[in-house]
Amino acid sequence: MHYLYLFIAILIELFASSMLKLSEGFTKFYPALSSIIGFAICFYFLALSLNKINLGVAYATWSAVGIVFTSIISVLIFKESINVTTILGIILIVVGVIIVNLFGNAGH
Repeated sequence: MHYLYLFIAILIELFASSMLKLSEGFTKFYPALSSIIGFAICFYFLALSLNKINLGVAYATWSAVGIVFTSIISVLIFKESINVTTILGIILIVVGVIIVNLFGNAGH
């Protein structure tokens, strides 16, 4: 159940980040409001996930999945460009999160 909470937090974070972009620096009321509400809900579900998932593992997973899918959204929806260096950096982040998830609790 706690990984479900983390998954919900990630999905809502993707929505809230997209609304943040659409708010144009908080000059657009409804996207700005949607972003604020979205992030509040996102952090609520992230907090719920932390009842059973270690902070380092949960945050690393939340951040990495958010980075990957936010990058995809930025290219597909907002038509922003991405280069090979950015893709390599994202791959390294994902590999790091996999290592944290697999071996982060090895000593415990």
